[in-house]
Amino acid sequence: MENGAAQPVIVAIDGPSGTGKSSTSKAVASQLGLSYLDTGAQYRAITWWMVHNGIDIEDPSAIAAVAGKPEIVSGTDPLDPTITVDGTDVSGPIRTQEVTSRVSAVSAVPEVRTRITELQRSLAASAERGIVVEGRDIGTTVLPDADLKIFLTASPEARAARRSGELKGADVNATREALIKRDAADSSRKTSPLAKADDAVEVDTTELTLAQVIECVVTLVEEKRAAR
Repeated sequence: MENGAAQPVIVAIDGPSGTGKSSTSKAVASQLGLSYLDTGAQYRAITWWMVHNGIDIEDPSAIAAVAGKPEIVSGTDPLDPTITVDGTDVSGPIRTQEVTSRVSAVSAVPEVRTRITELQRSLAASAERGIVVEGRDIGTTVLPDADLKIFLTASPEARAARRSGELKGADVNATREALIKRDAADSSRKTSPLAKADDAVEVDTTELTLAQVIECVVTLVEEKRAAR
């Protein structure tokens, strides 16, 4: 097993929210001894910074003008992924509704995507044992040469049920509407839309337990390692 572990493997996991992306990615990275990067947290972090500093989220040019200012640092330990902005731990604040409702608008600004993409590529390049990177445009834009690309899907109903389970007391119907709206925004944006790479393996998680999804992805990574 040690020989396999010596060769770094880069795994891209994409898909809309509520498909089990984060839980799967963290568990796979942990089981295989890889680093882990939640790219959505980085977009949330820059969004939090914009809101915190009173930047007009309705004005893409205002966002673009300051996209280079915040210093975003991501810890890549799958058991304890951290994120700071200008030295402040923002892992809690970035999950608030205030940030969630604005992240699509901020993420759509090309200057923001360029900045965060550079950050993501440098983290992937410096991961000595390899890394699991989860997001929406990893296999298509950020790491098009990833060793393995996975695209997780699930029905809107299943995703809403999972997401409202995470958001305590959330209304499933309202959650479903919000997910569909966010998918539409992320899939239709001009810069790096949410899309499945041609060479990605699609895994429909609707009928699967989290443990089954993790097992499926671990197997795919191990097969890829063995083939090399």
